[in-house]
Amino acid sequence: MEKEIKSWAMMGAVVAFLYFTGLLPVIIGGLQSVLLSTGLIKPNIEVPDLTEETFDYRGQFMDFEGKRINLEDYKGKTLFINLWASWCGPCRAEMPHISELYKSVRNEPNLEFLMIGVDNDIEKSRKLIESKSWSFPSAHASFGLNPSLQSEAIPTTLVVNPEGKIVFYQQGMSNFNTPEFKEFLVSQ
Repeated sequence: MEKEIKSWAMMGAVVAFLYFTGLLPVIIGGLQSVLLSTGLIKPNIEVPDLTEETFDYRGQFMDFEGKRINLEDYKGKTLFINLWASWCGPCRAEMPHISELYKSVRNEPNLEFLMIGVDNDIEKSRKLIESKSWSFPSAHASFGLNPSLQSEAIPTTLVVNPEGKIVFYQQGMSNFNTPEFKEFLVSQ
């Protein structure tokens, strides 16, 4: 019994150390990223019936150089949007995979990516992006989110086709860097 108590105390001390040093989300995010790399969690590409759902292009975001980004500038293109936060382990876990997807399709002329940080403080979002070598366009929801981007969970990913219809919507993490999802994006 005493051996069990010591074991639990040791595990509790390790978890407390990781929590108070801020390493716990990093480790959990790393484990989730490894899980995504296995290919067990993939996006469900079945197109939902959203034929009545038109994307709301109203709104602006702030990029991390202080420039405003207008959603209206993306009209007429396929738009991959991901909502994330710096403290969100699943968000951090899927970002390397989204970065690789972006690298493989960034030269597609009618395809745009917009990764939108929703931290309360833009500096938290900026610090995360600047501390990584991810390659994708990022911004912050400094001016709020329009109704089309409201979500009860993060990460949330959606794809809007050139006609302004939402053709993909998913709450939760996924490995989007798959041949099937690339083909889906490019075929819009």
